[in-house]
Amino acid sequence: MNVRYWFLTGIIMLALIGLFSNPSSFLREALFVIVVAGVIFILYRVITMRKPNGKDQRAFIRAAKKTKKKHKKRQTASVSSIQSRKKPIRKKSQANLTVIEGKKGKKKNRAF
Repeated sequence: MNVRYWFLTGIIMLALIGLFSNPSSFLREALFVIVVAGVIFILYRVITMRKPNGKDQRAFIRAAKKTKKKHKKRQTASVSSIQSRKKPIRKKSQANLTVIEGKKGKKKNRAF
């Protein structure tokens, strides 16, 4: 079999022996290992979240701030303009659509 399989089996067997020979000590050590792993994981997450990933991350954050400001300005401008006008004015459509002529009249040549 694989070396990893035997290694993992050996560790599990030692853990079971430790559990049956002295359960309180085994549980205390297991809890200690879990707490240490949790602290290391939390520290890793805090460190990786704090530092930006170079220029791309900083540029993204800057662009996001600009977009938020732009949307706030739009919302305040639209609210004030709607309140000042009495008649609602229809906005011009932003989409530039073109009609593409098809070949509906022609029959397909299905025989090659």
